Amino acid sequence: MESAPSDKPLVLIVDDDDDLREALSDLFTSVGLDSLAFPSTAALLAHGLPDRPSCMVLDLRMPGSSGLDLQARLVETGVKLPIIFLTGYADVPTSVRAMKAGAVDFLPKPFREQELLDAVMSALERDRERWAGHHAARQVHVLAKALTPRETDVLKGVKRGLLNKQIAYELGITEITVKMHRSSAGRKLKANSVADLVMKLDILGW
Repeated sequence: MESAPSDKPLVLIVDDDDDLREALSDLFTSVGLDSLAFPSTAALLAHGLPDRPSCMVLDLRMPGSSGLDLQARLVETGVKLPIIFLTGYADVPTSVRAMKAGAVDFLPKPFREQELLDAVMSALERDRERWAGHHAARQVHVLAKALTPRETDVLKGVKRGLLNKQIAYELGITEITVKMHRSSAGRKLKANSVADLVMKLDILGW
């Protein structure tokens, strides 16, 4: 993984055809997209998946590990990266298998450049939403590490919909103390409203 996450989208190209990799890189550069190209699935896995919104333009059949093999490996490890398959040997069963496993498009070679760009833009928008949600959730978990045990107890009461006086009774503390812990916890979690606080508690699984 890249050490410094970026929200700038990236297209990952995996194809054993040198000329096609170069052509695709040039195509994405021409519309302002960053891209990284790899000659094999092994080369991609050795590099690692960057921590940024991404999609993959993946050749279906390559020497060694195929595009379907890579897709299966990503699914097994919980990586939800949008994949656009390219193939010169399309068949219905293979297409169905790829789409059922989560591929967002399946384009036969030769393909129209605009058709590929449309598919890539749609896939990147989809992954941008996933990436943003993932990082927002991760940030909440980081912020939660600053909570004291008592603040955590109070917030769990809030999540259950208890009033401050009910939380105070359960914890054996005063209502004023509950309010102080609740206010402090809200600041630590950077909650700007009760609804925002409850949403962040949902993310924490409380």
